[in-house]
Amino acid sequence: MQTLAVDIAATFVDDAIVLVTGPVRALLRFAMRPIDRIANACDIAGVLAERRATFRTWRASRDRARLEGRKLSVLGRLSPFRHLAHLT
Repeated sequence: MQTLAVDIAATFVDDAIVLVTGPVRALLRFAMRPIDRIANACDIAGVLAERRATFRTWRASRDRARLEGRKLSVLGRLSPFRHLAHLT
């Protein structure tokens, strides 16, 4: 029963964080658009495109590992052993 309460609280906190960071990310993306346009125009060797592709694959593998780790932990984010989930 306590695990369910912790899961509900963790979900509420996660939703609150996403609710706050979503508009902030959109505002930051809007403010950085001219700088990104200049950087893309100056990128002759294609370094930025390669870096973005690498970041996307890294983020996808991190998200996949996070979902697998969340299934294994007993208390979710409050478990003291959550960083060891990849060892099982």
